[in-house]
Amino acid sequence: MTEARTDEEPADLTASERRMWDAYRTGSVCDLSTRAADRDDPHSEHVWGPERSVRARVVARLLLHGPPPVPGRVASLKLRGVRISGRLELSGGTVAPYVELQSCRFDSEVQLSEARFGTLRMVNCAIPRLEAARLHTEGDLHLPRCRVARGIRLTDAQIGTDLLVSQAVVQRDNKGRAIAADGLSVAQDLQGELLEAYGEVSMRGAKVGVSMNLRGARLRNPSGRFALNAPQLTVERTLYLTSIALDYAAYGGTSTPPYGLGPTPVRGRRARYFECLGGLRLDDGRFGDAIDFYGARFTLTDEQEISLRRIQTPEFRFVGERPEQGRVVVSGAKVVKLVDTSTSWPGPGGLSIEGFVYENLAPRGHFPLSRRLEWVAAATPEFSPEPYERLAAVLRASGEDQEAREVLLAKQRRRRATLPAAPKAWGYLQDWTVVYGYRPGRAALWMLVLWAAGAFMFSQLDPPAIKADEHPQWSAALYALDLLLPVIDLGQQGQWKLEGGWQWGAAGLVVMGWILATTVAAGASRLLRRG
Repeated sequence: MTEARTDEEPADLTASERRMWDAYRTGSVCDLSTRAADRDDPHSEHVWGPERSVRARVVARLLLHGPPPVPGRVASLKLRGVRISGRLELSGGTVAPYVELQSCRFDSEVQLSEARFGTLRMVNCAIPRLEAARLHTEGDLHLPRCRVARGIRLTDAQIGTDLLVSQAVVQRDNKGRAIAADGLSVAQDLQGELLEAYGEVSMRGAKVGVSMNLRGARLRNPSGRFALNAPQLTVERTLYLTSIALDYAAYGGTSTPPYGLGPTPVRGRRARYFECLGGLRLDDGRFGDAIDFYGARFTLTDEQEISLRRIQTPEFRFVGERPEQGRVVVSGAKVVKLVDTSTSWPGPGGLSIEGFVYENLAPRGHFPLSRRLEWVAAATPEFSPEPYERLAAVLRASGEDQEAREVLLAKQRRRRATLPAAPKAWGYLQDWTVVYGYRPGRAALWMLVLWAAGAFMFSQLDPPAIKADEHPQWSAALYALDLLLPVIDLGQQGQWKLEGGWQWGAAGLVVMGWILATTVAAGASRLLRRG
């Protein structure tokens, strides 16, 4: 049961605690800093003595059962340059006052599990561990520039507006996780620009109401499978895993940190890359506007991967640097616009796009069709027709019919390599003669060549008629054309008696005519089906 507030000041307060008590009642800042930069850095090894220390239990009493404010003021806890000794235990409590701690140092972990806050801001603080599972805030949770030695736990936490961890440095806990935030819900933005995490960042099933920003972040978990493990992540707007322009304004001592330290850089501007040392998993994620990998760098082992299975987003910007090892998997993903470069994708064996559905291609820079076909081939070490057919359909929908035919031709040639000897030979013959029907002009040219050769050959012959009293006038040109054109009867074939080598010549023209006709017919049917 929550105790009533009391005006009584505990008798055992130290001088620094009394200053904090009085500042709380007036809503002013209790500043115990020395104004010396090296001595006020909470992350330095400089010892902060009792003159800068307050006990965690006194802080907890203020926040949970503090005295009423001075008339005309609003009670709040604002500390700067303060050492908090002992373990701050607020689990399950309801903290009504506004809380802002700047450049403070905690001796022990901070326990906020199942606590309720309005707004909680801890800026540039040294924290051994932050335990905040199922934390609920009506407003913001700010942790910019904090250094946390044994991880942050935000499992199933609910943040009423924004979560800010920009420039924070978070080490791993005893389970190898730097940030455990499975089931986290952030009503507005999650800002993590220049975040450094030395362990797995786990956000399975997390939800972000606007955008999630990890520009310039460095996520390192080389010994584990994933540096960012966020399957079923939902971001209503855009997920930014991009580089960041570094010519931004610093905090400058303001009590409220800015939202967003800088934009994604344009060419020529000084930038820090998003770096992921370890795998990344966003399987089954939903992103309302886009996923942006501009300038991202991935360092993977052969067993690690960038896993984007079954993600859904209107725009997928895969324009980072090509990972030298590991795999990129976008199997089953569905995007409207694919924005990429020819140098962002890994080579053979490092890419899987089976079932990857995209409707538009918007490459950045030079990305010729030959490189796009290499992209498909790299993703299909074992032949699969679906990636070729998807690419051809996208090109045809954008009006690139000729390029679509080139893709389907490449599909036929890849398929041919998987066939037994006899079908493979037939495939080579179709390719050599009429290019599988995808270039009908070549078929017409072969027809003309064969017709001319047949007409010349039969011009040397004056064959006897099979029926002496019933036959047309002999025409070498019409006879050769009648042999070449299957189905169509020009009245010459079957009227003349041929012997010896002439029979073989006529049979050769008939066979070549059927080859050309069936191949052209197959190509025409493919074109009429329009993919």
